[in-house]
Amino acid sequence: MPTISSTAPLIGREDELARLAGVLERARGGEARAVLIAGDAGVGKTRMLDEVAAVAARAGTTVLTGHCVDLGDVGLPYLPFTEVLGLLAADERFTDVLAAHPVVDRLLGGGTDTARDTGDRLRLFEGIAGLLAGLSDIAPLLLVLEDLHWADQSSRDLLRFLLSRGILQRSAGGAPTHRLALFASYRADDLHRRHPLRPLLAELVRLPAVDRLELRPMTDPEVARLVRALRAGPLPDATVRRIVERAEGNAFYAEELLAATDTEAGGVPSGLADVLLIRFEQLSDTAQQVLRTAAVAGRKVEHDLLRDAVGLPEDELESALREAIGRQLLVSGHSDTYAFRHALAREAVYADLLPGERARLHGAFARLLTGRGRPAESAAERAHHFRASHDLTQALAASLEAAGHAQSLGAPAEELRHLEAALDLWSAVEPSARPTGEGTDRVTLTLRASAAAAHAGQAHRAVSLTRAALADIGQDADSELAARVRYTLAGNLIGVDSLTAAFAYSSEALAMIPAEPPSRTWVWAAATHVLAARQVGEYDTALRIARQALSVAERLDVTDARADLLISLASLEGGGRRTPEGRERLRGARDLARGSGNAPVELRALFNLAVGCFESGDLDECLPWLTEGLDRARRAGLLSSPYPLEMRYLRLLVLYTLGRWEECVRAATADADVLVAAGGFTVGPALYAALARGDLTAADRARTLLEGPFDWMGTLVAAIVLTDAAAQRGEPEAAVERMRSSVAALTDDAGTPPDVTVRLAALALSAVADRAATLRLTGDEAETRRWTDTATELRDLARLSSVHGENGTPQGPEGQAWLARAEAEWARAVSGPDAAAWGRAVAAFDFGDVYERARCQVRFAEALLTGERREEAGVAAREARATAVRLGATPLLQQVDALIRRGRLARTPAADARTTILTAREQDVLRLLTLGRSNRQIGEDLFISAKTASVHVSNILAKLGAASRTEAVAVAHRQGLVSPEPSGSGHGRS
Repeated sequence: MPTISSTAPLIGREDELARLAGVLERARGGEARAVLIAGDAGVGKTRMLDEVAAVAARAGTTVLTGHCVDLGDVGLPYLPFTEVLGLLAADERFTDVLAAHPVVDRLLGGGTDTARDTGDRLRLFEGIAGLLAGLSDIAPLLLVLEDLHWADQSSRDLLRFLLSRGILQRSAGGAPTHRLALFASYRADDLHRRHPLRPLLAELVRLPAVDRLELRPMTDPEVARLVRALRAGPLPDATVRRIVERAEGNAFYAEELLAATDTEAGGVPSGLADVLLIRFEQLSDTAQQVLRTAAVAGRKVEHDLLRDAVGLPEDELESALREAIGRQLLVSGHSDTYAFRHALAREAVYADLLPGERARLHGAFARLLTGRGRPAESAAERAHHFRASHDLTQALAASLEAAGHAQSLGAPAEELRHLEAALDLWSAVEPSARPTGEGTDRVTLTLRASAAAAHAGQAHRAVSLTRAALADIGQDADSELAARVRYTLAGNLIGVDSLTAAFAYSSEALAMIPAEPPSRTWVWAAATHVLAARQVGEYDTALRIARQALSVAERLDVTDARADLLISLASLEGGGRRTPEGRERLRGARDLARGSGNAPVELRALFNLAVGCFESGDLDECLPWLTEGLDRARRAGLLSSPYPLEMRYLRLLVLYTLGRWEECVRAATADADVLVAAGGFTVGPALYAALARGDLTAADRARTLLEGPFDWMGTLVAAIVLTDAAAQRGEPEAAVERMRSSVAALTDDAGTPPDVTVRLAALALSAVADRAATLRLTGDEAETRRWTDTATELRDLARLSSVHGENGTPQGPEGQAWLARAEAEWARAVSGPDAAAWGRAVAAFDFGDVYERARCQVRFAEALLTGERREEAGVAAREARATAVRLGATPLLQQVDALIRRGRLARTPAADARTTILTAREQDVLRLLTLGRSNRQIGEDLFISAKTASVHVSNILAKLGAASRTEAVAVAHRQGLVSPEPSGSGHGRS
């Protein structure tokens, strides 16, 4: 079976590589050791051994590799060792060593085992051991043996001798004798119970100098990184997720699935299927029959169910199962279940079934599950099997049953899947055979599906389904049902920012039913119309309808609708949700919603409470509301619904703003693992932190958020990252263009620019001010005027967007801080640094945004220096530097250190401050720098790549304020960061 190409990037495996590197280090010191490396086929054993061999070779170790080959019953004896000897014989450096051990010449002839008797074999084995020992006397030696599961008996015997009596032996005094390491790999999934390698492995691992390393499957994030690294162009997130799910940590499977993405519509790629079926075809006919039946059941099947479906006597079934388990195709689990070792193996076996055979077995499983007395739990399975067996009537009934069960468990994604299956089957089933009863007409089912889609975070799917429901309504439809469809569609359209259309449909819904006599449907139509009216700027209409609907809801005692309307009124009346009065009203709405059991409305209240705190600058008070909201969403199974997604983003944003970046990144990673399709909601602030820390991939990752259908949050996150990245690169044209296009995309149907406009304008202004300042120095008045005009345009846009709506309510502290920065950047662009403006910006960000405050402090210090206020400038610069060091914001640190050097604010920072900013790895690199090591040598000594070593060196130079490696060493010695090496300390290269 092919293995992962050595040209593929090595992702993960840091721990395994470090362990093997440690063995190599001990071997170079004269302690011979062996490691037996186990792993499933395709998991990456060869790729890892290639990497280790390259590291060893760079360190001066001789690397010899021999491969075992599957030649069936006619295997060539000593094949891997013959390959090794062939390599030696072809290299004239080893001529003398080979001549000293003539007994091994017989293997160079190849083909037959000429060591017939015990004496001959012993002399041969001792000769091989002596040869390896002699080679290790010349230079450290790494012997790699691959695919031991295919090794012939003679090779196994020789390996046993070498490890138990030969090269790993110590002298009588216990002193090390050989500079040698042996790494041998084998496929764990090929070792059935009677495999001849099993007893040898059990014997070898008991030896004190032999270790075992199990190469486990890669984690899902590692597979995702591998897939993206293998494809030069961008890949849709959905494609990556599908490959990750199916590969199940196997690097080779991931490569094959990726290669098939452009040609395969689905199923297992043909080449991979052939590989997966090899072991299956080696089974007996009975065992193959059992596996085919199990493949129809799914990834896992209970013993009793499999027995009844396959129809074999118990003893024959057990014998077949034992054979399949022994061949590593099935594994036994808890509660008398069996599962395929890998899902792709099941897919390959399933695809190999004949169509009639497949339908017959599905029908058998469907009937067996129907009679087992667990209707709710088995509904999804029954629906699947009935559909695959072409019994569509039963499939429809089971799909509806499964949807109800999923709804009761708070699983909207599964509920949606089953409802969509039912809708697909609806027209294929005779009307007389369809389920009857309230809520089982096509329109109502489609509305249920749209609600499930919205709760599962699939906003565009929710809109499509509601539009389908609207299309299915006839002219004589019940007016309340017609209104429900329209206000549901309006609510879903708000979720995808189609606000004008939402207002139109909510207006239609409200007009279709009278306010009197009062009805629950009218109340909810009115509540939705209030939301839509607010979104398009119809504040008077929203306030009037909200007050009227609240009165009706109180009369009818529609508690959840009362709560929803109170949430809207909290933003429409008084000072809004930022004020204590507004938050008190929101707390009351939260309690009402909780009492009514309406989780979505409760989540809306909690989200507004959190946003109110954020908008008023109470960041620490914001976090408890977010914690409560996400916990409520988790219990309700609504983590993917709109308000919890907003809360996830807001939680990350608060952590980022407060400078708790490590918490932000950890939380973002955890969120992305759970909600892989949530895009900007789960990665946004982590990308802000990555960019601030100098991660050049942050912009590329942000661009992927713009792929696919328009996503408001993804567009916002990408706008912030890409505008800031362009500004940091000194590209004002790109920064301004990104800001303008993003604002246009995010502006609502009423023409109101998003609140983030003020931030984007300030970020773009920083690049514009840099360009204008440079042009003033060159005397290019025309170009300077062009950029100062652009600066004024951006400043005016920032002023306009720093207020809310027609009534001109100012944004909260965050928006005002960005406006202050925009004003200061504008002043820098048109006339030069303005200390007063930058002082106001620093003070404005004091509400809690530590990073942006530090960025403003650098400009403030620059402006103070221009005015010869050196002492004040030093204070601002040192504060900014301390923040940059704490956050790990390397670009900002470089900027402030350059300012400190240019302004002679301090020749060098204090030694103790410098010590704290160097990581443990950077201290290791600094020590090697003082010894004059190159990046390649540093990489070899620390078992990292030369590129990684270069990054560490660059970081050290930035942190020490040094322009060169020599200057960095001088600064380090002057500040006592490294101690002088004593003469003859032995730190030269070995």
